[in-house]
Amino acid sequence: MPKEKLTDKEITTAIAQLPEWKVVDGKLHRAFKFQNFVEAFAYMTKVAIVAEKMDHHPEFFNVYNRVVIDLSTHDVDGISALDLELAKKINTL
Repeated sequence: MPKEKLTDKEITTAIAQLPEWKVVDGKLHRAFKFQNFVEAFAYMTKVAIVAEKMDHHPEFFNVYNRVVIDLSTHDVDGISALDLELAKKINTL
């Protein structure tokens, strides 16, 4: 998958198909809430396995039962198709 920075229009069109994702500070952003810390951490582990296979790693933030994920492609200094693909996979977990 080529790493090219997407335009604002491309991003807006794409995130319309990604429930609960939005753009915050130039990154794809989504927050999750779980029953407890163990469920939150287990989810982060599932995301990490998918991300490692894609060689594309998210920014994670975790406190107790909350997980926040931000996606961007550092090589292009913005959001790329790789971020959108990882967001889709995250939504299926």
